[in-house]
Amino acid sequence: MKRVLTVLAAGVPLAAAVYLPTASAEPRTSVSTPPACVAPPVKAPSGTVVESVTAVRRPGGTIHGTGFLGGDVSGVPAFCQVTVTLTHPGDNDHARVQTWLPLAEWNGRFQAIGGSAYSAGDNGVGLGTAVKNGYAATTTDAGVGDVLDTSWVLSSKGQVDTALLKNFASRSQHEAAVVGKEVVNGVYGKRAAFSYFTGCSTGGREGYMEAQRYPDDYDGILADAPAINWDEFEVATLWPQVVLNNERTYPTDCEFKAFTDAAVKACDKFDGVQDGLVGDASRCDFDPRRLIGTKVVCDGRELTITAADANVVRKIWDGPRTASGKKLWSGVPIGADLSGLAHSALDTDGTVKGQPFQVPALWVQLWLKKDPSFDVSKITYSDFTKLFKQSEAEYDKVIGTDDPDLSAFRKSGGKLITWHGDADQYIPTDGTVQYRNQVEREIGSAKKTDDFYRLFLAPNTAHCGLNGLDGSADGLAALTSWVEHGKAPQTLPATLINANGEQVEHDLCSYPAVSRYKGHGDPALASSFRCVSPARH
Repeated sequence: MKRVLTVLAAGVPLAAAVYLPTASAEPRTSVSTPPACVAPPVKAPSGTVVESVTAVRRPGGTIHGTGFLGGDVSGVPAFCQVTVTLTHPGDNDHARVQTWLPLAEWNGRFQAIGGSAYSAGDNGVGLGTAVKNGYAATTTDAGVGDVLDTSWVLSSKGQVDTALLKNFASRSQHEAAVVGKEVVNGVYGKRAAFSYFTGCSTGGREGYMEAQRYPDDYDGILADAPAINWDEFEVATLWPQVVLNNERTYPTDCEFKAFTDAAVKACDKFDGVQDGLVGDASRCDFDPRRLIGTKVVCDGRELTITAADANVVRKIWDGPRTASGKKLWSGVPIGADLSGLAHSALDTDGTVKGQPFQVPALWVQLWLKKDPSFDVSKITYSDFTKLFKQSEAEYDKVIGTDDPDLSAFRKSGGKLITWHGDADQYIPTDGTVQYRNQVEREIGSAKKTDDFYRLFLAPNTAHCGLNGLDGSADGLAALTSWVEHGKAPQTLPATLINANGEQVEHDLCSYPAVSRYKGHGDPALASSFRCVSPARH
């Protein structure tokens, strides 16, 4: 099962995914004699001490995901669960690396799985899915907590725990790669033929961090809707609330939906056919002022969209700027659900109050203000600029994950695939596009970059939406084919959900190409479209 749990509106404050790549490739290896499930010897990675190693045989069946995300995966075969606990001397941390190894029909591959929001690793559903597909799979908790558990961030003296932040940002993922591969070798008696990293959101960021800092860890990385540029976009995703509070205008969620629906309808035609999908979102420049005076029925009440409402939407789409008008970061994509970051509701005193998305609110409260009680609703436009600059100055080198120099990863033979939804309501797609363009400049050309790194943008797709909520795509199958057979993906076949809620087959084009209707054929079929160079505008 694939799913993404979104939303303030449903009371689930998380932009993250239970990330479950399907890996449809056939198994390479069959384990004729089930290996003994005993704790293998594990050499401590550099800078760590191994505190413990345990091995437990699990019967498989249905795996219930732990923590806030929950979730289930059924039909998991029996596996050996090996848990290695590491510590960094002097840091008083305890990072667990968990590896699940199928006891039969191992496909000869190793897969590491990233995390979600403030969780560094998987909750069991991704591991179970990987084992079900024949992989030996690894994840790490980095010594931190669940997706919204930030109890580890501040010390008793009110200072950020830099050791645990370093774990979460980078070093624990590398150590998991080292330990996981060693466990595979120790249990099976041979090394994995190929190694992969998969993740979305925080997991996507971790995949990029691996490519940048530890280019030899993996043969292939699938890093989707990646939370790169963390120090910038994490503050930027609080911008919609800053706009609401400073403009003192709080459109309802259905008014926001009216703006989004109108924009999608206006921009739908750019791909050559009205099919409920915006084929080239970069061309969509819908002016929200066109809706001023429009009547919208919300919960039985008829509301009229005002100039103030349109101004709020314009500012949110445009993205954060300084008081002098300098652009700081990209805004919420025009086709994305605005209620994700700009939700508001009646307070207990009867007034309307913004409800900030918890992930960026926690970042500002704990990492920047170092005060859990800090009221983010009081942030002025001037304050926002200072917080944005502070975050860049203090955390870019730690967790920015935006170094465009992937030359070492390219030299190692690694392959990197990313898909990102054009309607991502939590992580602006433009940040990923901007990074890809920076890599091209660093490497020397788009062609050289395409040799090892390909980006695919998914129309009408929300955050981590191709994990099930807004369709699906088998990025891992494309990645294994590229790594193991040299078949670079020109397109990424996907099932999308259009604006009418209908499933349509669509080939995502390798960036910068965009999808264009051929002029004939069923718009619900991928064969009716072709990939073309984007129009100049």
